[in-house]
Amino acid sequence: MVILRTIITILYVIDCIALLVVVLMQEGKQQGLGALAGISDTYWGKNKGRSAEGTLVKMTKLLAVLFIVMSIVLNLNF
Repeated sequence: MVILRTIITILYVIDCIALLVVVLMQEGKQQGLGALAGISDTYWGKNKGRSAEGTLVKMTKLLAVLFIVMSIVLNLNF
């Protein structure tokens, strides 16, 4: 059991660092003055899920779920 807990702890630390990096790589949600004139409806705005920014959002969600699950598992007394 100690070995399994050590492995999960190492994966937890790696997940924490990866989550931090992915969140810091994302752009801000500010649209600036372009939103006032309706300029924000560009190709990249409509296809955000397929862009690099969309990939970062998906990675953030995945890493956050892993973070929560591993936090719960590590706090179980087994």
